[in-house]
Amino acid sequence: MPSVMPKLQVDEIQGNRLIAALEPAGRTRIERHLQPVEFKLGAVVCEAGGLLKHAYFPQGSVLSLLTVLENGSAIETANIGREGAFGLFAAMYSRVSFNRCLVQLEGDMVRCPIALLQSEFRDSEHVRNLFVSYSETLLSQVQQTVACNSMHTTEERICRWLLMMHDRAQGKALPYTHEFLSHMLGANRKSVTLAAQAMQTAGLISYRRGKIQVLDRPGLEEASCECYAIVKERFDAFLDPPASAVQGDTKGRNRKGAKPESR
Repeated sequence: MPSVMPKLQVDEIQGNRLIAALEPAGRTRIERHLQPVEFKLGAVVCEAGGLLKHAYFPQGSVLSLLTVLENGSAIETANIGREGAFGLFAAMYSRVSFNRCLVQLEGDMVRCPIALLQSEFRDSEHVRNLFVSYSETLLSQVQQTVACNSMHTTEERICRWLLMMHDRAQGKALPYTHEFLSHMLGANRKSVTLAAQAMQTAGLISYRRGKIQVLDRPGLEEASCECYAIVKERFDAFLDPPASAVQGDTKGRNRKGAKPESR
């Protein structure tokens, strides 16, 4: 169970981009109901199929969404930092969680009752647009992760994952073992260990007693596949208004020179 702390004062609430993007009136209504919560590393926020009563907004922590299979194995399909929230689908459609959600990086986090967010989603076009925009962006991370896990090497995938965590941890050492990485990536433990040793030999990271420190950030970015940059770009841009989107361009990123489909 999480440790629930007293409600924050409005001027203490900061650090989550999704909350900051709300219009002032809606943000004020929501902020009155936010409660800071504390979870330990690896704690389960909600199980797959569980009923959600709150949405969770990281302000320094990172949440991991895991797809759980019938035999009990699980693999990470997305993670959520201060750019978003866990539980917005419950505010829009269904209160049942599709994934297991656990704490991947300890840090500040607040929660908000689902019932309040459902009311805001129903009554505010701005909230609807914001929540749907974020949900589409989170889905794009899921899709990119699926492609990455299928097509790229273990070392490239570790680089992608560490870069994402390094962004959220703001340069701090990451408290992860090789076994934990193998679970997150759905990779063989031995292949993770060999890849991590190669990265350490190359001077990209250091690893000691379950702590990973990024030593060469540019080198890590170069060693990563394109998936890290693609996902980061999407999240950096998701709060832009819809008018900023390119209209009438159906060629796509990887079809240069292709003609648009006929209507």
